[in-house]
Amino acid sequence: MSKAGRFWRPAAILLLVIASITGVSAQKKSKKKDKVPDGRPVMWEKVRIDRQDTFYGPGGKAMQPDLSRITFIKKETGGHNKKFRIKDGSGRIWVAKPGREAQPETASVRLMSALGYKTEINYLVPSLTIPGKGTFRNVRLEARPDDVERLGNWHWKRNPFVGTNEFQGLKIMMVLLHNWDIVDVNNTLLGVIGNNGREVYYTVGDLGATFGRLGNNNFPVIYRLGRSVGKPRQYAKSILVREVEKGRVELSYKGKQRYLFDNITVANARWLADLLLQLRDEQIEDAFRAANYSAADIEIYKKAIKAKIYELDQAGSENLALR
Repeated sequence: MSKAGRFWRPAAILLLVIASITGVSAQKKSKKKDKVPDGRPVMWEKVRIDRQDTFYGPGGKAMQPDLSRITFIKKETGGHNKKFRIKDGSGRIWVAKPGREAQPETASVRLMSALGYKTEINYLVPSLTIPGKGTFRNVRLEARPDDVERLGNWHWKRNPFVGTNEFQGLKIMMVLLHNWDIVDVNNTLLGVIGNNGREVYYTVGDLGATFGRLGNNNFPVIYRLGRSVGKPRQYAKSILVREVEKGRVELSYKGKQRYLFDNITVANARWLADLLLQLRDEQIEDAFRAANYSAADIEIYKKAIKAKIYELDQAGSENLALR
């Protein structure tokens, strides 16, 4: 046997073992009964899309962090990225995330929020010094307001919105944003007191693995190979819609939990396209400007997003539905 063969056989066996263990673990978790939090579940609400501020985002200008004084609280645990809990000059608490996911996550949140989806509140700080930890470039600050209760995670397979346009639209948006890290642990339940009493927001709390290359492997552990984040030229080379046939839209996605995207209908595509078409060019630009992208990169992203919106618009047309 060649050296290559001696290497790849045990490597393949290892992958199969890992996949088996992962599958068993997932089955055990799925058997646990989900505790449904009290409150009206909300994933999306109708908004005046063309009036949304995509520069300041869902927190608006009023919730901007006060950078006059930064206090380190603790290092956050969990996830693949370095994160710190800090307090700003006004006493507000934030989770600071430096690194490559900060910019794409900031832009993604603004686009999702502008469409009416519930999101976290975040801001991008071009340079931030955290006492005792160092100075970091392009840091995403995610708010931790006192009046918002963090209630754990929700599941892609089991939630109150399965089969609805807003849930199907959310899945399409994950592909449009090139989110390749679609796992339950990245979904966050937020408890708030709204106009109709207690509400529970179903959000995708981690949108950092976006706006790069989607990749095409679905293996555990090594699923990150071939993927990237925040790479405008790689993002621009992709398509959103692979095929439309018999009233179904096949999206160009081969990542984690790909089965979730098997039943996207032309009607689902039409619903989301009608929302996306209300975005102004300036709003798309502002989302990336808020994330501290260069003018050249902003232009690439804007053109690529508009091209994907056009694809979805075509997929949602009545003529294609008759194929």
